[in-house]
Amino acid sequence: MKIFPAIDIKDGRVVRLKYGDYQQMSVYDMAPSDALAAFSDAGATCVHVVDLDGAKDGHPGNAAVIEPLLKKSKLFAEIGGGIRDMATIDRYLAAGAGRVILGTAALADKKFLLDAIAKYGEKIAVGVDCRDGKVAVSGWLETTAIEGIAFCLQLRDYGVKTVIYTDISRDGALSGANIDIYQQLSQITGLDIVASGGISSLAEIKQLREMGIAAAILGKSLYSGKLGLHDALAVARGEKEV
Repeated sequence: MKIFPAIDIKDGRVVRLKYGDYQQMSVYDMAPSDALAAFSDAGATCVHVVDLDGAKDGHPGNAAVIEPLLKKSKLFAEIGGGIRDMATIDRYLAAGAGRVILGTAALADKKFLLDAIAKYGEKIAVGVDCRDGKVAVSGWLETTAIEGIAFCLQLRDYGVKTVIYTDISRDGALSGANIDIYQQLSQITGLDIVASGGISSLAEIKQLREMGIAAAILGKSLYSGKLGLHDALAVARGEKEV
């Protein structure tokens, strides 16, 4: 299983939200490039980058920060937040992103999603962010009536290879991952699931690995010091017992 340390960016700064609430935001005294270097030095091979301004406003708000980050990074980077047209996908992939994450656009514009998959295949992932099991969009500000698991099945049938599933009620709270939902998602054949939201112990990383989850995103647990990235990577690779 892979570990993706998270770099969430708002107004050019590294931040973490709690429960997806922009009013509950922790700001960290480091540049995104410093966070990237620290994760790389700790042994990370992947990184998860989110433009929070883009997610909320519907267009890239931190591209001037993110593009240089992608160009200098040797890590596999996935980037999301405000990616709602093909030009933005082209731009981020050209800058060096390993894949881009569609969120609101994947739900609102089926043709765009299918066109993106047709053009870029596995370089297109979809972020399925759920509150009480229902898909949320527009930077988590709006919750729809669409069931998250049903949407994941539909995405698989469209040809999506990777889904980043976030339980918003756990995100940034250090309260533990929603293991039950990932157990259900792990049964979907043909779809790689990336777990996100609340992961705060090595035991949870082991559980996710053993159920066949493809990757896990770590954010607040790393920034708070609750988890060490070196240990998390070792557990994810099955090299360290918990």
